[in-house]
Amino acid sequence: MQADPRPLSCSMSRRRLLQLSALAGLGLVGGCGRNSAVQLVYGRGELPAAWAKRLPDPWRAMPVDGPAAVLSAHAAALVQLGDGWLDAREATDWQPFVSAGSPAAAELWEGLAPEAQPLSRLFRPEPAAPLAYPWAFGTWLLVLRNRRDLVARAAEGWSLLLDPSLRGELLLPSSPRLVIDLALRQLGLPPGDRASLGDLRLGDQLSRLRRQAAAFDDRDGLNLLLSGRVEAAVLPSQRVLPLLRSDTRLTALLPASGSALWWNLLLRPAQTREVPPLRWLLQAREMPLLNRLLAAGWVPPLRRELLAAALSSWPPAVAALLYPQPAVLARCTSLPPLAEDQRRQLQSLWDRSGS
Repeated sequence: MQADPRPLSCSMSRRRLLQLSALAGLGLVGGCGRNSAVQLVYGRGELPAAWAKRLPDPWRAMPVDGPAAVLSAHAAALVQLGDGWLDAREATDWQPFVSAGSPAAAELWEGLAPEAQPLSRLFRPEPAAPLAYPWAFGTWLLVLRNRRDLVARAAEGWSLLLDPSLRGELLLPSSPRLVIDLALRQLGLPPGDRASLGDLRLGDQLSRLRRQAAAFDDRDGLNLLLSGRVEAAVLPSQRVLPLLRSDTRLTALLPASGSALWWNLLLRPAQTREVPPLRWLLQAREMPLLNRLLAAGWVPPLRRELLAAALSSWPPAVAALLYPQPAVLARCTSLPPLAEDQRRQLQSLWDRSGS
């Protein structure tokens, strides 16, 4: 998963990072013999190799180091981004993913789960045209290492993060917005309701949660967990699920209250004339490639019945982490880009909780 820069000033601002990348002059012009290649530019590790290798000519998958570099790749005909980077650009920087009303459009959008529809419009209201193709999604999981005592208390949900034994043994996401989301769920408050941020209990709850953390690091969190430097971490499902069958030290929990959702998207820059490779996009929904994607933790956001056969080959507990049960998925929420006043409100809450 890409590092999620969900706002707040805990690190360099995203727009400043993009400016610096632009100054670096990244162009991604094809090399000798590849000047005619059509580029799909993606963050390294953010597009499954088994899928990328199937791109038809003249398409080429071009890995770069991170989302800022993706956004600076001016030669790209398609780009891959996580949803946390959507507000780094305006909607006018993208064009409709496929032409409205065409047979290609009907085929591409057929089968997408309802949760994926707002992402395809970049959260613009209907009847806005789809600007993005959501090709993978998942949840954030509580991952425990050799803590069967806490696994036995799984019904406590996200409140397990406050267990005294995890003080200094817990890794939380690097995004303040995601940590605030966890605090809201601990209080039973709906994260998607702006009124929840005004709850008088939230500041203290967030402070308690932050004091538990050894660090805020989801990029290297799995390595720290595997090495035994911490005993628990909140991590995106894609990084965790491939290990659950082979590493018996790890247990992953998705509380009944759900989690924030992460999304992986493909977008079509406004300046390109290239049409996305439709047949290639649809292959990710079909066997045997679909099984390989699921094994790597990449779950296409399709309607449940369309994934039922593929999920049936997994142990039920793991299948429920790949594609949550309906009641749990209904409590999971996507995180749309923030308006400026919302950003200030969250920043103020975060700053106060750390004092």
